[in-house]
Amino acid sequence: MNYEAVIGLEVHVQIRTRSKMFSAVEAGFGREPNTLTDAVVLALPGALPVINKAALDAVIKAGLMLGCRIAPVCKWDRKNYFYPDSPKNYQISQYDQPICLGGQVEIEQPGAARNVMGEHKSIPLTRIHLEEDVGKLNHGTSDSLVDYNRAGTPLMEIVSEPAMHSADEAYAFLTALRAAMVQGGISDCDMEKGQLRCDANISIRPVGESRLGTKVELKNLNSIAFVRDGIEHEIKRQLAVSERGGVIVQETRDYDGQTGVSQSLRSKEMAHDYRYFPDPDLMPVRVDEEWLARIRLDLPEMPFDRQRRFIASYQLPYTSTSVLIWDRELSVFFEETARISGQPAMAANWIINGLLREMGAAGMSLGQCLIRPEHVAELVVLVAGGKLPGPAAKDVFTEVFRTGEKPAAVIAKLGLESTSNSGAELENWCREAIASNPKALADFKSGKDSAINGFKGHVMKSARGRANPQDVDRVLREQLSKL
Repeated sequence: MNYEAVIGLEVHVQIRTRSKMFSAVEAGFGREPNTLTDAVVLALPGALPVINKAALDAVIKAGLMLGCRIAPVCKWDRKNYFYPDSPKNYQISQYDQPICLGGQVEIEQPGAARNVMGEHKSIPLTRIHLEEDVGKLNHGTSDSLVDYNRAGTPLMEIVSEPAMHSADEAYAFLTALRAAMVQGGISDCDMEKGQLRCDANISIRPVGESRLGTKVELKNLNSIAFVRDGIEHEIKRQLAVSERGGVIVQETRDYDGQTGVSQSLRSKEMAHDYRYFPDPDLMPVRVDEEWLARIRLDLPEMPFDRQRRFIASYQLPYTSTSVLIWDRELSVFFEETARISGQPAMAANWIINGLLREMGAAGMSLGQCLIRPEHVAELVVLVAGGKLPGPAAKDVFTEVFRTGEKPAAVIAKLGLESTSNSGAELENWCREAIASNPKALADFKSGKDSAINGFKGHVMKSARGRANPQDVDRVLREQLSKL
């Protein structure tokens, strides 16, 4: 029997705010254990929660970015469960009246040709709701210690419909969602810091069947790559169970990305197991049109919308746009460079192959770099105008990146100005190149125009990269025409 996988994701995104969801205590990462706490976080008697409006703004912004319907009224519920990471023994969350309903995440489907944009698909969302994060358990050999620094941090849960059918689609979903949240300034989405966490619900069913199969939840997927690997592992496991006539049970499983193995943790809880009821200490929130209009003014361009614009407005190839769009700062850097230089394709090439290479080697972010769009634009203009040969331009770029000096100053400092375009020296180099490469000469005479490139390399080597490529081409053709 042929089966298909059905996958839904529950993605938890920590919202970047100065304080916690229901307390004025600072929200942060990397501090000494249990220092970012107060009476509200620790649920001491008499402490009452107060809503963080910045977190509400952020989740509404996320909802608008993803095309959600923003509920006019949302309320708060207590999700009851006993676990050491929850000091209250319940979590303040949203159950039957979440703040965002519906929406979708646009993905590029896997299997696209390398140089051509693949087919796009919208993965529908069920809801986005706002809640508080829990603490973190640190397990030792003989005990487990709890750190409540993370407890109470604003947490957004984005729930997809079961509309994905492969691990690659889930990977594309998370990649697109993460880019949107980072570029919207909602979260840094650093999975190593727990700022983005994902649980995957996976089931299989016979092809053509509309009813969902028994789902299994995978937890502890602490990287986007592990999400993909874990889903692939679980699909294979369920297929193997079905093929041998076994029964798939609804459960929660732990996936170890290092070993590629999962194990059963517990039977999967249902909503009624949590005994949800309205939080008596928090009033419902009404979201009016004025509030929504203010947030709409700050919505960023979504990555795939930017890609379509770059292709249409700048005639950039798909390969270039597929690098630029995932970093908002890099996209802004490119557009400014393209505006100054008037050479968008060449600007994109230098940013992708030059700037990103230097940043990677130096271990720097774009904000830490000394190089600016006007530097790259000046270099682009020099190369496009034939005033700086390509090999020399790479050396200039590296020095500009290192020092922040203007390209013209670096060229003068390194002595890389192009040589005279009409001197006897260039003519001698061209004659030597022709004489030393009889095969290229024979090919050129037979009508193979590209054979001229065999002479150009010899000339540029003689000129130590300083000859003007346009003049080299002109002099070579003049001399070849006489032969």
